[in-house]
Amino acid sequence: MTLLNDDFLLTTSAAKVLYHEHAEKMPIIDYHCHLDPKDIYENKNYPNLTRIWLNDGNFGDHYKWRLERANGVPEELITGDGDEYQKLVEWAKTIEKAIGNPLYEWTNLELKRFFKIDLPFTEANVPAIWEKANQLLQTDDFKPRNLIKNSNVKVVCTTDDPVSDLHYHQLLAKEEKENGFKVLPAMRPDNLMRIDQGDFGDYLNQLSKVSGVKITDIDSMAQALDQRFQFFDSLGGHLSDHGLNSYYFIKLPQDKINQIIQKACVDNKNLTAEEIYGYQTAIIEILMKLNKKYNWTMQYHMNVLRNGNPYMFKKLGADTGFDSMGSQSAIAAEIMKLFADNENNLPKTMLYSTNPNDWMELATGMQTFQGEGVQKLQLGCAWWFNDTREGMREQLRIMAQQSLLANFVGMLTDSRSFLSYSRHEYFRRVLCELIGEWVERGQVVDDYDYLGKIVEDISYNNAANYFEFFK
Repeated sequence: MTLLNDDFLLTTSAAKVLYHEHAEKMPIIDYHCHLDPKDIYENKNYPNLTRIWLNDGNFGDHYKWRLERANGVPEELITGDGDEYQKLVEWAKTIEKAIGNPLYEWTNLELKRFFKIDLPFTEANVPAIWEKANQLLQTDDFKPRNLIKNSNVKVVCTTDDPVSDLHYHQLLAKEEKENGFKVLPAMRPDNLMRIDQGDFGDYLNQLSKVSGVKITDIDSMAQALDQRFQFFDSLGGHLSDHGLNSYYFIKLPQDKINQIIQKACVDNKNLTAEEIYGYQTAIIEILMKLNKKYNWTMQYHMNVLRNGNPYMFKKLGADTGFDSMGSQSAIAAEIMKLFADNENNLPKTMLYSTNPNDWMELATGMQTFQGEGVQKLQLGCAWWFNDTREGMREQLRIMAQQSLLANFVGMLTDSRSFLSYSRHEYFRRVLCELIGEWVERGQVVDDYDYLGKIVEDISYNNAANYFEFFK
């Protein structure tokens, strides 16, 4: 069988019909990614394949960097300033050993879909690939906006701190019709949550300045956040995103929360665990109310061990490939305590965990809080270390067996690369493969109009309707 032929991953006739006649034609909504809106607005050609594919300074796809380190590639040829052609050679040598890893398939798929290169990505083929890809990268079709548009993407949601001025979102909004897609902000208030890291007082000063609200306590913090929600909402914001590496539900009285805020501005390194989680619970409850007020969707990305290599964190900073799966066994139960205490303020919510051991707890727990005319809570797609074929199938299986798969809002890239949209194709093939197997075993009716609509909805329509991007 040819690598990545038209039917790769599609192992039944039913799967082939569902993919080729339904999933393949659907547009893309990328409701969570880490693209820089400045890069989209400036719309510059990348000088070579390494810069768009591997790294542009410390900005790039750390999925790839982790594999290269496993293959013994020196850091100067990963995130450093080493020769850019040699960087591609080292990536090819790594991919040759990566069979069974989704990056093996994604890498070859990106070459095939974007560059029309059918050569397998090997060290021997690097010279030809480098030459052809670099020629194409200088054309208009390979500017960021056209890479998005030609991938049939209709919405891109970036990841933005509450203190952001959203300058490039404002500029892109003026050119939305010409571009043919929306670039929308999604609020990520991690710096507000990290009360025990960095200079918390300085961050509150930034939030006070940009919101026009002097923050002195939890009430004024809520007012400042409301102003930021209003501002993000005015530019099409529909989602917030919250990194909960670990979490415990601790409810503290308001005067205690105010004392914690004052303490954190002076001495945040000596906060107790009770103070940290008590403050975080208070902030999450405010954010839940604001998400509901503005009819947004609140995303929880949880259970992650961040920056596990202190030496490399000091050298390269965060988001450079030194995170791993978390192991807080009680995190799903703590989230359910939060929901139970805030049921009247529960917005549309999506739950992700890097640890698949949490998925059944999250999926069954969320079902106790559904209602209000929409599937309010969803088990988020197979996230980060789980976005493999097997991980995607497991998340889909759990969503189907414990909730309603036909309501699922589908895939996202969670990526920093303009070449990652083929991951949506990969997900859709896995989805059709799984449903096709159910057809072959007689578990679902072989009505392709009926099943095809479900596939189209999961691929695109559900996200458009759930997040209300076009209302």
